[in-house]
Amino acid sequence: MINNPITYNFDNVSFQLMGNLDFSWLQELGYVFAVFDQQDSGNICFGVEKEGQKKFVKYAGAKTVEYEGDPKEAVSRLKNAMPIYFELKHPSLIEIEDHFEIDSGYVAVFKWFTGECLHAHWSYPPPAKYKDPNSPFYKYKHLSVEQRLESLDRIFNFHVFVEEKNYVAIDFYDGSILYDFINNETRICDIDFYQKKPFYNNMGRLWGSSRFMSPEEFVIGSEIDSQTNVFTMGAIAFGLLGGELDRSFEKWEGSKELYNVACNAVEKDKLKRYHTVKEFYKAWNATVND
Repeated sequence: MINNPITYNFDNVSFQLMGNLDFSWLQELGYVFAVFDQQDSGNICFGVEKEGQKKFVKYAGAKTVEYEGDPKEAVSRLKNAMPIYFELKHPSLIEIEDHFEIDSGYVAVFKWFTGECLHAHWSYPPPAKYKDPNSPFYKYKHLSVEQRLESLDRIFNFHVFVEEKNYVAIDFYDGSILYDFINNETRICDIDFYQKKPFYNNMGRLWGSSRFMSPEEFVIGSEIDSQTNVFTMGAIAFGLLGGELDRSFEKWEGSKELYNVACNAVEKDKLKRYHTVKEFYKAWNATVND
């Protein structure tokens, strides 16, 4: 049994894993210029480039330093997520290009998007996330309100589409949002846990960041539905336009009318929320365009 991490060096990157693996398949995909190895999901991700084309590669099957689960479960999750990326293909979602099995696990290849993750905890753990001027989240929060409203529109629009496709968003949080500060573009990544409806909470505490999770996502047997996703959208609005968990108007940077829409979305009693993401989005747009 290996108790100490093994260091790997490829091209421009180095990373550590709790085990010895053959990464020849990765080198065949191109020059490795970036690695993202601090996730606790059981995946390790790479940026690769070949013949001028950049790709984002997600791999499950390695025992990453931060992952406490069974790599086989991570492989199964990634494999099962592949149809979701095709079914929910959308201009606001990162684009899946290929996926395949290898001896040691499973690989998904996406088109590269030059954006920064708003919850880059590996480089800017809180409080640096909120205070370091180089932190993607700090930079995002210092965009104009108009730019952030445009970004939120991409997020909400995508989740209306998710709803129309009869899915619910699970584990959507600010770490699922990429922002390109040069071109002011937003993309959504990591929708691996999204589920077809009907879906019921079979865990107690579902996957996700508690900062954006509704009460029913902590209660086993609860139905996770459109009103659950309304809560998530409202919580995201407070995260990107307000004080995150401090949902006071003093921390809110939009109008009072917009604040009221967001407050309705995050009602603890789901029956008091907008019934659908589409209904929430309609109310949000009506207020933004007033």
